[in-house]
Amino acid sequence: MKIQQSAEDYLETMLILEKKHGYIKSIDIAKHLGVTKPSVSYAVKRLKESGYIRMDSNGPITLTPPGRVIAERTYARHTALVEFLYLLGVEMELAEEDACKIEHVISNDTYLAICRYVDEHKNKKKY
Repeated sequence: MKIQQSAEDYLETMLILEKKHGYIKSIDIAKHLGVTKPSVSYAVKRLKESGYIRMDSNGPITLTPPGRVIAERTYARHTALVEFLYLLGVEMELAEEDACKIEHVISNDTYLAICRYVDEHKNKKKY
């Protein structure tokens, strides 16, 4: 199933917030992504309808198993791309920004090649 880039960004953010805080709240999503609360409300509604998250009224958001798979896949791509770009000499802040754009469009073969490169070279450069 093809999922839109914005949905991947929201799910990835939810995973990051869950790891950081132990819970996911809409206000934290808005702050992390730099979007408005109405934007988050709309996205949360769509993600809930698609079965990627659960949310009780006024309760925390939780990732469903399919939502978690997408979030973890997106986050893994992001992390590998940041490391790859940094190893190439890109400044960390720019590597983070560019990774956010690239993570949604690269093929799986390219992603796996980047992972191999990072694994082979990551001990050669200190972060």
